[in-house]
Amino acid sequence: MQANERNPVVLGFAPMDDVHAEFDAIIARAQACSDAEFPACLAEVIAHLRAHFGAEDAWMRETDFPPGDCHVDEHAAVLKSADEVAPLVAQGRIDIGRSFVAELARWFPGHADYLDSALAAWMCKRRLGGKPVVLQRRPRSGG
Repeated sequence: MQANERNPVVLGFAPMDDVHAEFDAIIARAQACSDAEFPACLAEVIAHLRAHFGAEDAWMRETDFPPGDCHVDEHAAVLKSADEVAPLVAQGRIDIGRSFVAELARWFPGHADYLDSALAAWMCKRRLGGKPVVLQRRPRSGG
């Protein structure tokens, strides 16, 4: 499933939701671009991952988020993969880069549902005194 074909990930912590919307847009561009454009799109994906994960890692460190180690480790594993894929794409292995981007698109909803949702709840509780409430519009039934 491409990033732009799913509902955006909204967890109720606005700074995180904004970063997640940006992630979805960047992944969608990388999935839709031509092979000639792909190296630049992959560079944008990787730059986003560094900023995205850096922000979340900082929130976890700054607030002593209890289960942060697992979350930080997962971010590090994704960045390690990105660092391995980038030189291969630079050598012309666009197929490997496209597989990496497809895997990111597949991986992200589960990561957000499991790890990011806990961090969003933690951040909202610390900042606002309670858990976030997220209302989502459901598509109308054909009737």
